[in-house]
Amino acid sequence: MHPLLGDLAAHGGKLALRHGAGAVEYRQLDRMARAHAGRLLAEGVRPGDRVAVWAEPEPATAVALVGNALLGAATVPLNPALGDRDLAHVLRDAGPRLVLSAEPARHLQKTPGVLPVRHDGPPAALEPVAAGAVGLVLYTSGTTGPPKGAAITFGACAFDLDALADAWGWTAADQLVHALPLFHVHGLVLGLFGTLRRGASLQLLPRFTPEAVCAAMGDGGTLLFAVPTMYHRLAEHAEAHAADAARLARARLLVSGSAGLPVRENERLWKLFGQRVVERYGLTETLIITAARHDGPRTPGTVGPPLPGLELRLLDEAGHPVAPGSEALGEVVVRGPSVFPGYLNRPDATAAAIDAQGWFHTGDIATLTAAGEVRIVGRKATDLIKTAGYKVGAGEVEAALLEHPAVREAAVVGLPDEDLGERIAAFVVPYEGKSPSPQELADHVAALLAPHKRPRLVRLVPALPRNAMGKVLKAELARQA
Repeated sequence: MHPLLGDLAAHGGKLALRHGAGAVEYRQLDRMARAHAGRLLAEGVRPGDRVAVWAEPEPATAVALVGNALLGAATVPLNPALGDRDLAHVLRDAGPRLVLSAEPARHLQKTPGVLPVRHDGPPAALEPVAAGAVGLVLYTSGTTGPPKGAAITFGACAFDLDALADAWGWTAADQLVHALPLFHVHGLVLGLFGTLRRGASLQLLPRFTPEAVCAAMGDGGTLLFAVPTMYHRLAEHAEAHAADAARLARARLLVSGSAGLPVRENERLWKLFGQRVVERYGLTETLIITAARHDGPRTPGTVGPPLPGLELRLLDEAGHPVAPGSEALGEVVVRGPSVFPGYLNRPDATAAAIDAQGWFHTGDIATLTAAGEVRIVGRKATDLIKTAGYKVGAGEVEAALLEHPAVREAAVVGLPDEDLGERIAAFVVPYEGKSPSPQELADHVAALLAPHKRPRLVRLVPALPRNAMGKVLKAELARQA
């Protein structure tokens, strides 16, 4: 029995994966994945070796990811949008035995020798895989240096997915609509492996469009995992297409993650679909740490309580725990079964992130409600702004700006200031046809929050720079300023 995927063949003829007009049953997936594993063995790959896979949203990619896991190889998923420099770093750092792709012709220029995924041979007889074996090496975004490879074990994934299944009532009866990339925790661990661990079904979309998601939800979908930018586009689409709004409203659960869902957007979705989106929070190194429950409170602006079995604290700058309900800011630290053992080839970075007591320091700043729900304010490096002797979370200023009727999107950073230490700078995307003045927006924030939290610089921009997961690139904004 595989520690993460269990016995896939035991689900027999049940639908495992649908992609366009094609469908793959569980027993077919098991056979193809084992045939893929046999091909790896013939190529000299052994359990514990690393195999890179270009993470295109194709059935063959899913077969490779599952086959690697069944063999006990560690998958290094490659973002299809990786630039030459980051790709060269990842391949040099990870040192994979093979690089595979569902469509190798797309990548031959970047990775000479990339091989096609093949599963046409005989299924391999495989040795048992240990729960503590590394199953994934996921590379971080590299915002503070070259990307680092986080080693994730099969057991960590299994623990996290079981905790989420309990939190979300996730069962074999569910059908997940999947339009997320397959190179990160949200799309790969939760989306693909989570579905297969539950014995549920997956609709794998070739790319995200509101029309495709709504059609899939109307064709048996019960769950949707998405990021805030996707929900924003779904809301705009649903407001113009009542039939698609009704399809989304029938979902059993709508889950948002990878970035904070603005309170205003949460309210908008509530009015459209009649249910609160469930938020969760985690990092590559820890998997998912907190999640709102399907049968519990879904408080807008929070990401739920810690998952059972994990220890979570907020530490102030002196290293003291922050009391729930105090509204004081603190860094999120966590320890438990889902926390990774370390970065590949980087013992220095591992030691800097995990202290002697086993606490992983996330670098995220948050508050803790009296009910134990976590409210993320932002990153310690970019979102904790020290101005005029005060500590201000960029997230609370962004939330205030989003309450202005002319503001569509907002991002806030701290900029060096000789007098204040740091000054609050806001980058605002207005709604079409709106042009609020910087003074108007600054006064709006001061009236809602406090005078010291007003932006000293407000710049109207046509769009915010984002990465592949929809997260705003604040370092780029700071450079622009």
